[in-house]
Amino acid sequence: MANQSFQAFTFQATHLYAENVTASSLAERFGTPLYVYSRAAIEQNWDAFNQHLPAPHRTCYAVKANSNLAILQLLALKGAGFDVVSGGEIARVLKAGGRADSIVFSGVAKSKAEIEYALEVGILQFNVESLAELERISAIAQQRKQQARISLRVNPDVDARTHPYIATGLEANKFGIPMRDALAAFSKANQLPGLQVVGVDCHIGSQLTELTPFLDAMDRMLRLIDELAAQGIDITHLDMGGGLGVQYEDEQPPAVGDYIQAMLAKLADYPQLALYLEPGRAIVANAGILLTRVEYIKASQKKDFVIVDAGMNDMLRPSLYQAYHRVENTVQGKPLITKPVDVVGPVCETGDFLAQGRALAAEEGDVLAVFGAGAYGFAMSSNYNTRVRPAEVMVDGDAAYLIREREELEQLWQHERLADFKC
Repeated sequence: MANQSFQAFTFQATHLYAENVTASSLAERFGTPLYVYSRAAIEQNWDAFNQHLPAPHRTCYAVKANSNLAILQLLALKGAGFDVVSGGEIARVLKAGGRADSIVFSGVAKSKAEIEYALEVGILQFNVESLAELERISAIAQQRKQQARISLRVNPDVDARTHPYIATGLEANKFGIPMRDALAAFSKANQLPGLQVVGVDCHIGSQLTELTPFLDAMDRMLRLIDELAAQGIDITHLDMGGGLGVQYEDEQPPAVGDYIQAMLAKLADYPQLALYLEPGRAIVANAGILLTRVEYIKASQKKDFVIVDAGMNDMLRPSLYQAYHRVENTVQGKPLITKPVDVVGPVCETGDFLAQGRALAAEEGDVLAVFGAGAYGFAMSSNYNTRVRPAEVMVDGDAAYLIREREELEQLWQHERLADFKC
């Protein structure tokens, strides 16, 4: 059964609507390229998780998916926890009104400054990825006369059956402590000063569309928890990370409720364990679209090119992952271009495309919508080719709020300095 997300972006008659606002009016008002998010869709996606994970279970939004302050604010108002991977993301959560004691800090390369900052503000816990990191947190916590709550991220060596760039649970990946080393790592953590061992953590990958990899990984993690208990190390929660997929094309991911209940069923014999999850994509991906205007139609013998004003610097996923995103004209009823088209951007790279080999109706000046753009869209954007990044808008019913202004060119070099060359 697929996730039944709120349909925030629908065609009514011939026009695409974002909730109760036409996409074309948003493009005229705010310009393009433009990211548009639906408040109702984000809240419904969040509620789908939260209703199945009452306390002491915990849902922590993966900030890396989309870190706009207004989205974090919306989730903080819903009582969300947050999964972060940098000191900057901690600062964003706090700026948006999130609670420090709702933050779990993941990531393989936490700096000394980031660890000190996290301890200073009082985050919930660190998800530790290596023995070297374990020792660093211990030393810093001891120096500050604090106790750092930690969970060790263990790599269960489970094939997530996803794109290799977003698979994280295999031994070949950089993340986590190998399962064969886990007992020794926990034993060491339990002996180091300044640390309080509270959890076991794993994350096997992203955009997973089957339950089996999650459940296989959970079986391995529960066996580890049994072995830890036999050594007198009691664990209070199991963090299974995120990774639940969404529908971009014809995927059929499990419903959120089915996914969570299947894992909770495995905890029936572990009443002492709370389940932590860290969804990101499943909260925001299908709650956002990218609007882009057609600049030119370029014909060629085998296919045509629809050249738009959004490029790989605005939306990297198709170029980086060969990811599929549905692309449609925001006004229906126009004739299809007779040949398959590639939707390409202005960036000076052959890999600059948003879609390839599509049937599409488009002409110069039309506004196209790239669907499923709420996760890893703006968050991965850049200023490559000295291009300003898009504006972002949140739609709430018939209201639209500008939640990030479009950058100005002068902002792109405000931290650069001309050198005083001696001629």
